[in-house]
Amino acid sequence: MEPLHELSALDLHQALQRGEVSPVEAAEHFLGRIEQLDGGIGAFAHLDAEAALARAREVGRDGPTAAPLWGMPLADKDLHARAGVPTRFGSRAYADFVPDASDEVVRALDVAGAVSLGKTATPEFGLTSYTESTDGRATRSPWDRSLGAGGSSGGAAAAVAAGMLPFAPGSDAGGSIRIPAASCGVVGVKPSRGRVPSGAGFDRLAGLGVVGSIGRTVADAALLLDGLIAPAGYPAAHRFATRAPGSDGPYLGAAIRGEGRFQVGVLPDSPWDEAYDIEVAPEARAGVERAVALLDRAGHGIEALEPDPEPGYAPAFRTIWQASAASIPVEGDRLALLEPLTAWLVGRGRGLGARELGEALAWLAGFEARIIRRFAPFDAILTPALAQTPRPVGWYDREDGEEDFAQQVRFTPYTSFVNVAGLPAVTVPVLDVPDGVPVSVQLIGRPGGEETLFALAAQLERAAARGERRPPTW
Repeated sequence: MEPLHELSALDLHQALQRGEVSPVEAAEHFLGRIEQLDGGIGAFAHLDAEAALARAREVGRDGPTAAPLWGMPLADKDLHARAGVPTRFGSRAYADFVPDASDEVVRALDVAGAVSLGKTATPEFGLTSYTESTDGRATRSPWDRSLGAGGSSGGAAAAVAAGMLPFAPGSDAGGSIRIPAASCGVVGVKPSRGRVPSGAGFDRLAGLGVVGSIGRTVADAALLLDGLIAPAGYPAAHRFATRAPGSDGPYLGAAIRGEGRFQVGVLPDSPWDEAYDIEVAPEARAGVERAVALLDRAGHGIEALEPDPEPGYAPAFRTIWQASAASIPVEGDRLALLEPLTAWLVGRGRGLGARELGEALAWLAGFEARIIRRFAPFDAILTPALAQTPRPVGWYDREDGEEDFAQQVRFTPYTSFVNVAGLPAVTVPVLDVPDGVPVSVQLIGRPGGEETLFALAAQLERAAARGERRPPTW
């Protein structure tokens, strides 16, 4: 058998089920990869080989089970607490924090039979589209270590791209799965609001943040998402009265078969256009053009949407982003430990009034309805994944919060509105750039439209025929 990191997550899962590989062997292999490669990438915030191998022995004691992620190595994002494991939320203010209880998504992954190797790196409290800190720590793209891995699930995406993990869970409140996936040339899936019971989004401000998956292939990402949705078997155990429409999966079959013909709209604008000077890089345009050509050749209907300006979007979303930082549990002298942007967001958020927050929430609810209505004639909407190529490490202005926020908007104007609308989306690499990060596009689905997205993304992945190209760090 070839080295385990050369296998897709699906192939590794099947090898585990057949008994050709044990959970301990899989954990040992990927721990070795991390030890070998992570020094130059910075994908991990914490690694505990002893605990990981103990967990692998526990999982493997009775042989393969029906648990959907049985024996599969992965790692928790450092925003998700695991009992007894340092959980720092990417912040110096939590450098010594060890939680007594695990978050629900961590418990779900355990029930699904997965083996956590540690914690993947994230920016402070997951607030930025880059995974860097002012003390010099940075998570880098395995394709070019002068470039950042994106954020906030930057460590997860970098680890998957470098073959240090077969796949990885992440969370996404404004693009935090899709941005790093595109920055690292892998597949990132943000599900519908209400789809994943352990990360549905209903308990987050404006319903923005959901849990999703990152994989090297569309099928790998689907395999992990299925395990997250229903870790102990179907149907999924939802906690809220409201849930995403449509089926909870499994989606792996759709991602493997890649069947169907669909109507695809091409989005020419972003809701940030009225407030910021958004320029789409030639590489991003080329990625969309290639995706359009491939989808057209496969027989899908393609139609460009007319621009539809939303001048109220920028102020409303900025208000929500600032308000989301207001509740960060850091007070007094510990505020001095925060990154400059976090401190700026906390200050702005804690200065907001109830009326201002209420008006922003009401405006975004109306925006959600308008977006769903605008996209209704189409099975999926195509956009660039990123407006610019992945940004160099150190590129963001770390002192001026306003400029930092503007830089993030110009880098990734196509992701946050998907969270506001609660829609599913997937980013897929479609175009290789010589000596650079592959260029990705984003597909946005209807509410509850994950099955269609997986089928369409699988077709696009096959048609792009990128083969087994690996980053130089591989």
